[in-house]
Formats: sequence, C-alpha cells, structure tokens
Amino acid sequence: MKDLDINFPLDKFEKLIIDIGWESLDDWFNFWNNKRNILSIDQYWNNKVNDDWIWGLALPLLSQAYKLHNNFSDRKIIGISALPGTGKTTLGKWLEAISLKLNFKIAVISIDDFYLPSNEMKLAIKNNPWNVSRGFPGSHSVKLMHEKLLNWKINGELNVPVFDKSLRNGLGDRSHWRLDNPDLLILEGWFLGIEPYSIDLNDRPIDTKNLTVDESSYVLKIQNNLNEYLDIWTLIDNIWHLKPLKIEYMNIWKTNQEKEMFLQKGNALKDEKLSNFLRMLNVSIPHKSFDVIKSYALLLIDQERNLVEAGLNL
Repeated sequence: MKDLDINFPLDKFEKLIIDIGWESLDDWFNFWNNKRNILSIDQYWNNKVNDDWIWGLALPLLSQAYKLHNNFSDRKIIGISALPGTGKTTLGKWLEAISLKLNFKIAVISIDDFYLPSNEMKLAIKNNPWNVSRGFPGSHSVKLMHEKLLNWKINGELNVPVFDKSLRNGLGDRSHWRLDNPDLLILEGWFLGIEPYSIDLNDRPIDTKNLTVDESSYVLKIQNNLNEYLDIWTLIDNIWHLKPLKIEYMNIWKTNQEKEMFLQKGNALKDEKLSNFLRMLNVSIPHKSFDVIKSYALLLIDQERNLVEAGLNL
C-alpha cells in the first residue's frame, strides 16, 4: 500500500483487516490489487474520490461482506451509520455493483426508505419545533422495517419501500417497492445504532442550554421514540460508523447534497426548509450519543471527507 495516497495509520487498519479474515495487510492488498480491473472506481466516483476512501472504507467493507457471505450459511446484515451528506448513497451503489462481479449479491437499503407515507407522516411529526417533514426518530414505519428485515433473514426475500426525497417539492414520499433476493443486506442511516439516553435526567443529563423550550421537550420525545428502533439494531450483525471529527461538517455536506439533488431532479430542500432541516439534524439527538455507538468498525473523516483513521472500535 506504499504507492497509495492515504494518510490514516496502518497499524490500527491492519488489525481491522486481520479481524475481517485476512492473514495480513499485504495479503489483503494483493487480493484486491489483482482485481483492480473489476472495481470500476471511475464509473461511480468520477475521479473525485481519494485512495483512502477506496482502500480504507469501500474495500474493507466489501471485504467483510465477501467473507460473511462465503463463511456463514445464515444471512447477514451490515449497518452503516453515517451523517447526511457523507457519501453513503454512492458507496452503496458501488457495493451493489461490485458484489455481482464477485458472484454474490449485496442490496443496500436505507432507514429513510421506511419513512411513513405522507398522510401518516403529517400526524407523526405534527408540532415538531423545526417544522420539518421527516428525518428524526419517530418519522419511520419501524414495525414495517423490522418485519421486512426479519422476513429477509428468514427466507431471503426482500420486499421494501423506496423513498424519493425529491418528491412533493423536496419533502419526499414513497415512490415504489423494491423486490429482490440478495445474499447480504446493508442497512444505512444517519442515526443507525443510536440508543436513547435515560429519560431520568439526573442519571444521564441531556444538555439543553442551547435549545429552545419547545426543542427541549421534543428532544425528550425523540429519546423515547428511539426505544422503538432497538429491535432493529439487534438484527444488525456489524455496524460500520463513519464519524466526522466535528459534527458541524454535516451542514456543509448536506447543503451540497441538496444542491446536487436540485440539479439532478429539479426539487430539493433549500432556503428556510433546508435551514430548519439542518437545525433538526444538529439538535434532535445529543452529540454525545454518536460517541457511544456500539460499532464494529470506526472510521474518522475530516471536513473534506478524507479518512484520517480506520480500525476496530475497541
């Protein structure tokens, strides 16, 4: 890996690679280096991605999927926990495409695909202090998500809704249902793996000094909503956490993501709607919650989304 443009330390990274199932970092590198012709990097990232993103995240994640598929008879779910705008969507499309070239099939779905239908969403998010249409815990069909994931684990049939964020002038809605039979499933989401703080504020206090009165009350409601997601987290075999050095980077990433969506589809969040959505993302879940996600792998990224550390979350 000496010729690669990477800046993360290799000692922690090698421990991750060995834990995934390779004898050494050199063994792993040679395996994938010999398959460069099938990796289709330029097709999905258009030369905008650094070596560290491919060799520090994409290939290690694909490596674990590859090993889990080959070494276990039961169906496995890998989770990706990453804030909006991190690059999960492009990564997911690449993983799906390259897995087929390795003779197995990955399907990547999002927690967002299980947003409530528009008519139910209005009731679920009524009177939220940010006036947003979706996004936070409590805006998803959690029972449906659990049912569909469990059904796939049992019989291999995937039948899930697909959410299009560009519909309803950027408010989003379900567009269709996806029918598939993947060998391995990846579930991604911005608060995947987050567990609720104790509602007993004397036990684990939630910092409310920068919140309005209405926000403080609603944040506690969201903490209660998170309990509904815990059964989902138990279905996930391993979580990969892409964590920014500062959560505030998300504001730049999400803004750029919405600009790109507007150019591609003509609809996206902007102006006051975007500002409100960013406020919700920043305060609806305490930042400390992201420090205690029980992930298998922890990958730290800077503002330019360069990988600065990759390894096991010990």
